[in-house]
Amino acid sequence: MIPYGRQEITQKDIDAVVEVLQSDFITQGPKVPEFEQAVADKVAAKHAVAANSATSALHLSCRALGVEEGDWVWTSPITFVASANCARYCGAEVDFVDIDPYTYNMSVNALENKLEKAEQAGRLPKLVIPVHLCGQSCEMAAIANLADRYGFSVIEDASHAIGGYYRNEPIGNCRYSDITVFSFHPVKIITTGEGGMAVTNREDLVERITLLRSHGITRNISPTGNRRAQSLERQAASDPHSEVCSLSASTKNMSSAPSYYYEQIDLGYNYRMTDLQAALGLQQLERLDEFVAKRHELAKKYDRKLAGLPVFFPFQHPDTYSALHLYPIRLRLTRIKRTRREVFEELRSQGIGVNVHYIPVHLQPYYQGMGFEPGMFPEAEKYYQEAITLPLFPALIEEDQDRVVRALKKAIGL
Repeated sequence: MIPYGRQEITQKDIDAVVEVLQSDFITQGPKVPEFEQAVADKVAAKHAVAANSATSALHLSCRALGVEEGDWVWTSPITFVASANCARYCGAEVDFVDIDPYTYNMSVNALENKLEKAEQAGRLPKLVIPVHLCGQSCEMAAIANLADRYGFSVIEDASHAIGGYYRNEPIGNCRYSDITVFSFHPVKIITTGEGGMAVTNREDLVERITLLRSHGITRNISPTGNRRAQSLERQAASDPHSEVCSLSASTKNMSSAPSYYYEQIDLGYNYRMTDLQAALGLQQLERLDEFVAKRHELAKKYDRKLAGLPVFFPFQHPDTYSALHLYPIRLRLTRIKRTRREVFEELRSQGIGVNVHYIPVHLQPYYQGMGFEPGMFPEAEKYYQEAITLPLFPALIEEDQDRVVRALKKAIGL
């Protein structure tokens, strides 16, 4: 079986992880902040916060932006469910914006039309989450202009897109958004085994994400801003000779606070990345440009080999340089007289590990239970009926690509 995606692990990757295993830190040590800084530098962002998954990073980002019950969050229907679920975790309502038929990303025209109607109805979103599907950036300048006009925040779901560029600048620089989120799942561009990261240029957001990532706990004791210190002061007033009294006094001066002292100031989570994961990520990051360049080389070969077949291959917007996490084709069903499922199953029977990215989120039973129905986002549904993701990863060789194309020709009846 040729899988649709596979990560490339070298001896240097293995050695980096083993080195951490033999060190004093295997969970929270120096590698996590080193990896955070390396990613921030790579994508030209000011700050980065690592998490144990991109889903966690999305949830933390929503919380940091104040998403809560009663708010509306919009995203694309063609994405993994986490792009919508992160808002539901916060109690917010979710809606979708149909896709562009060429890029498969959120349609700017559809977004603008939906915003005009939402403004009239008094139901504008607090947050919009464009998804850089397959590694190609959405039209972020236009989305940022709409964000300014209508007053919503923006999280770029760039789970597919580290190593890509938009208008000759790295995806993740947050020029057009509040936060960008990356994924390091094993089939993504680079991997940490499991993991994700939120990058931002805003100091307030990085502080909030960092706090929530680790149980809402801080060791930065503020004599005026924390409820615990005030509680200690009240207890100390009733018993001036108690240990509580001594502790209360120490919190008035951060330099004299006990080294063991910490405070939970919000309800946070255990969404931390480990040093083991970060060590792997640091090694993978060194080869990021190489990985993306190889994906482009393979995609161009697919373009040539598929020319003349009754399929559409991925369109590349001139403003973007895609990270090419995925290579989805769309079947011209009226010409091949077979369903996508028939073609898919035939390819699988020939040992080609194709996949479908994605079943539209609004068609999932959970979201249909919220009132979404077939027909509400026609471009997304048409894409879903026609799309098949072909294998694409740096270690794929041309002989394997030829095998994929031969199997596809057989599957579509040529």
